[in-house]
Amino acid sequence: MAYINLLPWREAARKERQKNYVMLLALTALVSFLIFFLINMIYNARLEGQAKRNQFLESEIRVLDQRIAEIRNLNETKRSLQQRMTLIEQLQSSRNLGTQVMLEITRIVPAGVYLTQLEKKGSSLLLLGKSESNNRLSNMLREAEQSELLSTPYLEFIEAGRERSSLLSDFRMHVKIEGYDALEQQAPVATSGQGGR
Repeated sequence: MAYINLLPWREAARKERQKNYVMLLALTALVSFLIFFLINMIYNARLEGQAKRNQFLESEIRVLDQRIAEIRNLNETKRSLQQRMTLIEQLQSSRNLGTQVMLEITRIVPAGVYLTQLEKKGSSLLLLGKSESNNRLSNMLREAEQSELLSTPYLEFIEAGRERSSLLSDFRMHVKIEGYDALEQQAPVATSGQGGR
């Protein structure tokens, strides 16, 4: 039988297997690197997209903050204009109130009652005067209670005249003006003089 040496063939097969193993290992490493690279690119793209979205949202938030500030300024302006309009309407509605009050006072003051002083403090009137009798003052109180413009009459005092020859009694009366609350902030106005019927 002839002698056949199989060692070189085995050596060649082992080298071939090693070469295939190294190639497979290199191919696996290359595929792994490509997969890792692709995943990294995808996540980087997502991060960049999210960063752009965040920048867009921040710029929009800044724009909205500016608009909110403008809206607040407009609301303040609107509020001040509404207050001015309300004040103008109150002044407009009450501009004839002084004349109406004077007419109403002349209506409620009966004959025999004389006013010497009329003073306005806010929404109330102070009436100082002289009366020939207490009945006439009672009539004046009843007329003030029935008035649509005046309310809550209050007679503070009646005092007999200081002079013996005088038949007139001094009195002091308070009356509220209805619907005059809006003008209570104005300064009190005082007038004095003789009046009556």
